[in-house]
Formats: sequence, C-alpha cells, structure tokens
Amino acid sequence: MVFNSIEYAIFLPLVFALYWFVFNKSVKVQNLFIVIVSYIFYGWWDWRFLFLIAFTSFCSWMSGLLIQKYSQQGKKAKAVSTANIVLNLAILGVFKYYDFFATSFAHVFLGGKTEGLLLNIVLPVGISFYTFQALSYSIDVYKGKIEPTKDIVEFFAYVSFFPQLVAGPIERATNLLPQFQRPRIFNVDMAVDGSRQILWGLFKKMAVADKCAVFVNEIFSTYQSQPGSNLLLGAIMFAFQIYGDFSGYSDIAIGTSKLFGIKLMRNFNVPYFSRDIAEFWRRWHISLTTWFRDYIYIPLGGSRCSKAKIVRNTFIIFLVSGLWHGANWTFIAWGAYHAVLFLPLILLGKNRKYKEVVASDKLFPSVGEVFRILMTFLIVVIGWVIFRAESIGQAWEYLCGMWQWDTLRAGYQLFIQRNLISRTGVVLMMVLFEWLNRKNEHGLDLQAVKSPLVRYGIYIFVILALMISVENSPSQFIYFQF
Repeated sequence: MVFNSIEYAIFLPLVFALYWFVFNKSVKVQNLFIVIVSYIFYGWWDWRFLFLIAFTSFCSWMSGLLIQKYSQQGKKAKAVSTANIVLNLAILGVFKYYDFFATSFAHVFLGGKTEGLLLNIVLPVGISFYTFQALSYSIDVYKGKIEPTKDIVEFFAYVSFFPQLVAGPIERATNLLPQFQRPRIFNVDMAVDGSRQILWGLFKKMAVADKCAVFVNEIFSTYQSQPGSNLLLGAIMFAFQIYGDFSGYSDIAIGTSKLFGIKLMRNFNVPYFSRDIAEFWRRWHISLTTWFRDYIYIPLGGSRCSKAKIVRNTFIIFLVSGLWHGANWTFIAWGAYHAVLFLPLILLGKNRKYKEVVASDKLFPSVGEVFRILMTFLIVVIGWVIFRAESIGQAWEYLCGMWQWDTLRAGYQLFIQRNLISRTGVVLMMVLFEWLNRKNEHGLDLQAVKSPLVRYGIYIFVILALMISVENSPSQFIYFQF
C-alpha cells in the first residue's frame, strides 16, 4: 500500500476514525490497534514480510529486557547487545547484500559463473529502515539512554508505526517510544497542520517527482545517443525527482503521524538551499545522517582525533551510507564521492560554518549566497548521476557526455518537444514555496499569510495540480527499494 494510492485514501480516514472514536478507551488499546493496522499496511505488499519484521521486533525487545537484567554484569549485557546487533545486521545482509557480494565474488574469482551461488531472495520493503530503528533501541538501552519497555505491544508499535515504517524517518526510541507510553489527546491544530503537510508531500511526489521521472527515465535509458545539454537537463530533473519523491514521502509520513497525535523528527530541511556540502548533509535525510553520526562516527572518534583517523572515519561513514542505500557499486562510489567533497571542510574545521538557514532575516539571498547555493547544487547533481546510474561505467559515460556544450540548441528543442515547461513550472513552484517557508516545517505552513483568500487559493491550486497529476496506477517511492 502506497501513500498515493486509492487503497491508502480509503485506509487512512478509516483508521483515523477508528483510532479516535472506537479504540480511544486507553493508550494500550490504541497501541494494539496501531500494531494491527500497521501490519495490515505492511502486509499489503507481501504478507510473508510480516514474519521478518515481527522476528526483528521481538529479538530487539527481548534484548532490551536482557540488557537490563544483566546491567550489573557488564560483559553479559554487552554480549546481549552485540548479539542483537549481529543478528539484525545478518538478516539485513542476507536479504539485501548477499547476492550482490556473491555476484561480485563470482566475477572476480569464478569468471562470472553464479550457478548455485545466488539466493535470489525478494528484498522486503523498508528493511533497512525498520532494522536501524530496532537497532537504535537496543544500543540506547545498553548505553543507558532509555529504560527498556516491558510492554511488547508498545514496542511493536514503535518499530512498525505505519506512516514511517517503509521509508522513514528513522526514529529513535528516545523520541518515539515515550509517545506510545503516554495517553494521546486529539489536537485540532496539530491535525490540521498534519493535513497541510500531507497535501504538500503529495504535491511533491505526484506533481513534481512523478512528472520529472518520465523525462529522467527517457534520458537515462537513451543516454548514449543524447547530446550533452539533454544529459545535464536529465541530471537536474533527477535531482528534483529524488528530492520531491523522498522528502514528499517524509512530509506525508510526518503529517499522517500528526493526525494520530504523534510527532516525528524532521527528515529534510531545504537541502538544496545549502551553501556547502556539509550543510547539505545536515539538511538531507536527517534521520539517517544523524543515525550514522551517533552510532558509528562518534564511537569511532568522530572529528576529535588525529587527522588520519578523521579521514578514516569520514570515509567509513560515507561508504557505509552509500552501501545502506543499495547493493550496487554505484552507491558505494556515490558515498566515496561525497566523502572526498566533505573531507576538506572537516579537516579545515569549516564543516559547521553554515548552521542557520540561508538569508534567515531577508527575503532574498546575497549574490555570494546564490553562487554558493548553485555550486553546491551542481556538485550534488553530479553525485546524483552516480546514484541513478546502473553501473560505474554508465555513470562515467553519462558524466563525460554531460559536458558537451556544443549541443545547447538540441536541449532547447527537447525542452519544447517534451513539454518540459509544465514540469519546470511545478518544480519552480515547489522551490518558491520552500524558499518562502524555509524557516518553517513544510512548504504549506502558511501562518504568515494573513489573508484567508490567498491561503485557500494556494490550497486549491495545489489540489488542482494533484488532480491533474493523478495516474491510473500509483508509482512507487524511490526509497522503497532501500
């Protein structure tokens, strides 16, 4: 079941009504209801996946109780924590990475013969997301950041909460679990804002990402015969496609959670307005970036160690991040590319130069800020080509062809022929609304707009754009594959 489907349009209001008007007797009843509907939501893809998420949840819940039981015996508590980490990563490794590494091994040592070597297992939707969420719980219990819960239902609700189950945000137990432990009271203002955020997320997914995807797929599938300007345009469109797709999912997830009285962390904070690559990574997929920072980077020593170790830690964090995204060498190369870009900033102590949103007290940025934003966006676009390509060779060929500047006329003709004017229009609209609301949580946070006529005019315009964008069959979100 996907957010942009008819099934979900029926599922959400029904669950909302039952949650607040039928199963509102106690927090325990609401939590049980959340688990049931979350498993229905997840099992909509393939009911067999439910056994895996239930097993992961149970093992992590039990590990918390055992860690507490052996809290006075350091070695036993550490052994339990380590065992749970290894078990979860082993499950993730088998389902997501075994065939990839087996194929790579066969190409190097067996002449490419993979007969009898591959498992050909279907990748469960969202396994990377809920595995990391479950891992953070047992790690935080071991570190004493949170008390383990004895209530298995509230823990299952924490792991499987359907709005963020398959593509995040990757929540920490310290934030989300306590919200399942206390009574929830319906908040009209919170629900209304959540509805606006859902609308904005659907706009970014359906009117921006899905429309860009048609052009992007055409360009990447025929890149060898395309002039450089078309390749550059395709790369730029993919940058907006993946942003609209993934941040759109996050907006829908966060907005949906608000309908149920649950607050999730912000996952995107206008990343394309960043002035350097370090700021970009503080604003892009925040839940994953901070997860790697807190559970891998800092335990390795972070940036408070020798320069050699800083280089090591930076490459580890970005390579692991790349591998997390998928079983392909292109993702690892993408991670290495960003590590190389990030290193100079962290070695020079400039990685936290830009903490506040750009032009926070002005309507327009300065010329220097515009230049830095555009340069950062350009190097991010280059990285997205590596991310989108099917192989390292394709990425290299695409990037080499992208700089053939003698073909601008062909790009202009393609722009007209493929009706890119309308697609560019919705992209510019998204950029404009996110710029105007860059200090707010989402693009339709229109509290500063005093005129009701203007506010509702904007809502109607967004709804009309969505109606025009509706397809017969809803498209999957890009990050479902991760």
